[in-house]
Amino acid sequence: MSLPNDDRPRRPRTIAELRAVAQPDEVRSRKNAEHWTAGLYLRDLSPYVTWLLLRTSISANGVTGLMILSGWAVAASLLIPGFGGAALALVMCQVQMLIDCCDGEVARWRKTSSPAGAFLDAVGHYTTEALIPVALAIRAAGYPFTPDGDYLWTTLGLGLALVLVLNKALNDMVRVARANFGAPKLTYSDDEMAPSGGVLARLRRLAKVIPLHRIFHSVEMTMVIFAASVVGLFVGDRVAMRATLIGLLVVAVLTLGGHFLAIMASKRVRS
Repeated sequence: MSLPNDDRPRRPRTIAELRAVAQPDEVRSRKNAEHWTAGLYLRDLSPYVTWLLLRTSISANGVTGLMILSGWAVAASLLIPGFGGAALALVMCQVQMLIDCCDGEVARWRKTSSPAGAFLDAVGHYTTEALIPVALAIRAAGYPFTPDGDYLWTTLGLGLALVLVLNKALNDMVRVARANFGAPKLTYSDDEMAPSGGVLARLRRLAKVIPLHRIFHSVEMTMVIFAASVVGLFVGDRVAMRATLIGLLVVAVLTLGGHFLAIMASKRVRS
């Protein structure tokens, strides 16, 4: 049970008190807003980090700034050659997601939630998920490479980054279109999300069984790259990264096309 606003101290007295305010049921149970790592363990750890943050003067938006920087550090870690860089990226991505839990908790405790916070959160995820494929491409090109080197791999990496950004932006485009039309907010129910076409409906059911589209979240991408780095110990890191980049690009293009068709065939953009 949440504390009444008038009874809330400036800082939480116990972790249980912090959880009651910062992790209400509507946050823990909201659909399409929590990554699976949050439910698995991050929401169990985040109150302890939030407890420490609330004992400083840092704002909720300042915490989101730390989340953005930690996301950029994920991509920067991939520039460290070999297995070590991929392992560090995997760890840094978990740090980013932990901080991503904490910024909202700080905002809810201090009652400072704002559109600016939501905007900065989107900046963090957009930029991180665009920079990771660029860093992967630099590894695939054999970093450090000479100025007159082969730019095929970096070009493919930039293409992958563009496709991922467009795929994320489709969801924002739906929300903007609905808002401009005066339509109510989406509830993300199956009735709203399911495409009406028989083929697309079957493909959507298949995607639930084999959710390849989910590998383009920063967490899953770092896991894929880490697994590739393990394979790279045997076949060479450059070979493993090039195969991973090509595979991700092919799946990303198919995902983007499928996502667009699914939106157009669903109730999300119908009047």
